[in-house]
Amino acid sequence: MILLTPPLFVTGLAAVAAAPMFLAVIIRTFIVQPFHIPANSMFPTLQNGDLLLANKFAYGYKRFSYFFNSGPEINLFDNAPKRGEVVIFRFPPDPSINYVKRIIGEAGDRIRVTAGRLYINDVIVPRERQGTTPIPGNTEGYLIEYLETLPGGKTHVIVEFSDDERGDNTREFLVPAGHYFMMGDNRDNSADSRFDVGFVPEENIYAKASFVLTNETAPDRRNWVN
Repeated sequence: MILLTPPLFVTGLAAVAAAPMFLAVIIRTFIVQPFHIPANSMFPTLQNGDLLLANKFAYGYKRFSYFFNSGPEINLFDNAPKRGEVVIFRFPPDPSINYVKRIIGEAGDRIRVTAGRLYINDVIVPRERQGTTPIPGNTEGYLIEYLETLPGGKTHVIVEFSDDERGDNTREFLVPAGHYFMMGDNRDNSADSRFDVGFVPEENIYAKASFVLTNETAPDRRNWVN
């Protein structure tokens, strides 16, 4: 029988204690990362208090894929994000901040909002009214729900107060190469590419929103995102 000497015993304990932490870092960096949703800019797809699981290998591994804020300039297993997907990205003016939005425009697209209607390359994006839903946290007000269909056929629900709010009349945006145009599903309550977010470089997109595991005020809430 081999007995561990005190130093080896301590080293062994340290290795055992470190193993779960190391495994957690590997999982979070390369497989799946949890995010807490702090606001309703993506309502109703994502809600304030959601615990979101994001797929880390959906778009390959880039400089912002790591556990820490930024890694080496590499690009492994690259897979380009697509219009309509809900993605996690680093805020271009301050990459220490994470954002979650839906991809609306790809490189070369011309995007504008006129009288509350979204246009992509001068073609109005179809939407079909679904009804109304209460404003989160407000028992008196309501939002109008629409089923929006993006080019390519992907559909999702958006909400708005009206067609005459901040962000409902914009200039035309020409999406540059290697960049994307993002919008929140809560169209009148979202800081996105219409405002300070601007165009998002592809390298800043590092995870795909996949599954809502629970919500801090509605524990039974769970659903697939994309």
